Amino acid sequence: EVHLAESGGGLVQPGGSLRLSCIAIGFTYRNFGMAWVRQVPGKGFEWVALINSGGSVEMYTDSVKGRFTISRDNAKNTVYLNMNNLRTEDTAIYYCAKSVFSYSRSAGQYDYWGQGTQVTVSS
Repeated sequence: EVHLAESGGGLVQPGGSLRLSCIAIGFTYRNFGMAWVRQVPGKGFEWVALINSGGSVEMYTDSVKGRFTISRDNAKNTVYLNMNNLRTEDTAIYYCAKSVFSYSRSAGQYDYWGQGTQVTVSS
């Protein structure tokens, strides 16, 4: 059974940093692309960052470019999101998601999601 579990969220002041982690079990992790997605309550999902199966290709939404970095450790079945210079508008629930391919830029090609971790940026 596929299972994704996020951790690392919390409360941080503007300008601060957090590192999110997502451990994956139940599939051959190294074969599939991964993504971080966030949702503000009452609003839609925003695809924050994507990474391919080998970790060599990354993609970011414009609002986080230069501040967030996605990475993965295939030996640990874990994907990370390093978030620096956090802003109040980064406050959201952050989810990791698994692609059905080695890399995908289409939301419809992600088949499993974690339960999410809350990130709150506030002074």
